[in-house]
Amino acid sequence: MQNKVITIGEILWDVFPEGKKAGGSSMNVALNLHKQSIDSSFISAIGDDENGKELFDFLASNHFATDLIQINDQLPTSTVVVQLDENHQATYTIKQPVAWDDIKITDKNIAAVKQADALVYCSLTCRAEESKKTILTLLENARTKIFDINLRAPFYTKELIEALLAKADILKINEDEILWVKESFGLSGNTDEQLLKQLSSQFNIEIICLTLGDKGACVLKDGKLFKHPGYKVQVADTVGAGDAFLATFIACYLQGYPMETTLDNACKVGAFVASQAGANPNYNKKIYHMALG
Repeated sequence: MQNKVITIGEILWDVFPEGKKAGGSSMNVALNLHKQSIDSSFISAIGDDENGKELFDFLASNHFATDLIQINDQLPTSTVVVQLDENHQATYTIKQPVAWDDIKITDKNIAAVKQADALVYCSLTCRAEESKKTILTLLENARTKIFDINLRAPFYTKELIEALLAKADILKINEDEILWVKESFGLSGNTDEQLLKQLSSQFNIEIICLTLGDKGACVLKDGKLFKHPGYKVQVADTVGAGDAFLATFIACYLQGYPMETTLDNACKVGAFVASQAGANPNYNKKIYHMALG
């Protein structure tokens, strides 16, 4: 039986100095799953405007269903201004309020989550009360709950993150976010392994993926730490690389690959996306294997 994954969260235009590219962490994860032949659907909202129409056209060009994306006639489609530093690391100016701040709970999206193997959610989408309420309701109906912590200042609090961590079966977190979590929740570990074990124990999280930028990634599963040094590429920008990593990890995990293979594939695809401009470059297995040599 084909695996089914639902993501919920942001759909938007990343606005670079040279122009705009479709993005949003939750949409990026859904599209990467789709490219890897996982049956994925995406719950979000756009405005009744030209930016929204163009996002629908973008998804249609990728043969991706839009039936769970709501149209809001009161709020605009989201845009995010992206700035890249000298190391091609991205920072974001995220406008508000926007359509995905007001995602409504519906019978249709509850039914979709109940039928899926996993629901992927993140903290940013919970910055407004309506979307937060929808996510918490959907989590009560999900089989496997996958939390991409996705901290974006100033749109989170310790109380929010604590509530969302408590729901997670699988967590994806990066090297900056783990330091914030360590300080906020009183973790005492001095190594990645110690921190992940303490975090797993404190919140009863089965699997934690820690991405480490150009140093690769590690995964804690069943008390065992798996490490990967990553793949060296010429970075175009880091936008969407973590989303591609997470989607590949989910795809391989659901299909029962060994953890070593799962982590290797996730690092490969994340590195490939970092080597390309924007969050959603076209790829297939042959393309990204060639790009990484």
